Amino acid sequence: MKKQRHITILGGGPAGLAVGYYARKKGMPFTIYEAGGRTGGNSVTLNVEDFFFDSGAHRFHDKNAEMTEEIKGLLGADLKRIDIPSKIYDDGKFIRFPLSSMDLLKNLGPRTFVKAAGEVLRSHLTPGDGGEDFKSFALRAYGNTVAGRFLLNYSEKLWGATCDRLSAGIAGKRLEGLDLKSFVIDSIFGSRGEARHLEGSFFYPEGGIGTISERLAEVCAEENIRLSSKITKILHNHTRIQGVEINHVDSVDTDEVASTLPLDFFLGIMDPPPPEEIVCLARGLRYRNVVLVAFFLDKESITDAATVYFPDFRIPFTRVYEPKNRNVSMSPLGRTSLIAEIPCQEDDDLWTMGDDELIGLVKPWLVDINWVKEKDIIGATVSRLDHAYPILEMGFEDKLRRINAFLEGFGNLRLSGRNGRFVYSWIHDMMAFGKEIVAGY
Repeated sequence: MKKQRHITILGGGPAGLAVGYYARKKGMPFTIYEAGGRTGGNSVTLNVEDFFFDSGAHRFHDKNAEMTEEIKGLLGADLKRIDIPSKIYDDGKFIRFPLSSMDLLKNLGPRTFVKAAGEVLRSHLTPGDGGEDFKSFALRAYGNTVAGRFLLNYSEKLWGATCDRLSAGIAGKRLEGLDLKSFVIDSIFGSRGEARHLEGSFFYPEGGIGTISERLAEVCAEENIRLSSKITKILHNHTRIQGVEINHVDSVDTDEVASTLPLDFFLGIMDPPPPEEIVCLARGLRYRNVVLVAFFLDKESITDAATVYFPDFRIPFTRVYEPKNRNVSMSPLGRTSLIAEIPCQEDDDLWTMGDDELIGLVKPWLVDINWVKEKDIIGATVSRLDHAYPILEMGFEDKLRRINAFLEGFGNLRLSGRNGRFVYSWIHDMMAFGKEIVAGY
């Protein structure tokens, strides 16, 4: 009888857990190695006393029917559909997002709205070349007024690079619904327009987004997961991954390998090292870190939005979310919380700044926009997420193509996840990646 090949899964975030989940369903042996003390990676739910909050404004998007059904089967009644709009904070006003014609008319005024609509119309008469930077893409697609006011500043804050250095690929599916068709549909039919977008309606689990990772880990089973097991060396013979070193001490042989580790890290610990050209390409792929500043409040409620975005450069954070708006169980009765996200690089002062300084940096802005008063704050905490997003800069596609061509030379290696594939993706994508990988064995 032919022996089943064992899958060594590097990383216990949603992508790694998804590989384990489908391997378990298929009856394949596997082991997940996770550097941290818990599974879930950057998609977990944290708690401070009776307050719960996610490691970012996570949602489960209903964009892949098969994966939605898979998660529904996994969580059952604990998965709820939520229909709450997001908003943009603009010059003291809160504008619904995705942007609609009627909201823009109300908040920009007739003259500016007509100007913006004219720019959108003219921009759609100018074809793009398909390989442009994000600034050119945004200006061509949405005109200077809308793009300049709502998209460019925010994108530069989020990614830490000027928009002419960013690939148009950062738009992903988030900006669907901001095109000329939607302006027309929304103006005529109002809320009956059919523009689809990643904001608005989504699924969210009882107990926080971390519930998804927890349930996946339960299916994977504790005996197949090794926590506090950092991969410190990738051992290979130039055509196959032969083994991995764990915590600089133990080594295990490998049959099949599924890696969700950041590409630059993975290539940096290969033994023997990759060609210098590949190492240099990997160093050119950058990732964005995020600092979360959470405030716990003696107030019933603050906002009616799922997420509020802040394009203004003077404001240190890019978005704030109120966990209670996703599920009431996230805060104690009669109280709520606000979580501010500050993107940064590992060599930025923000990444190394002390917790008290970060809290002091964010708090005045929450007071200034009349969300909270000093007396409302009953506690605060800071969390840090490294490698939160791959930064899709101009030319990243060619770097990635060349790196992948090198790694494809290892017959037993598969890549998954945001960091492992260097793609801006969501939980439903992680599930699809996992199924695809296991189906290939």
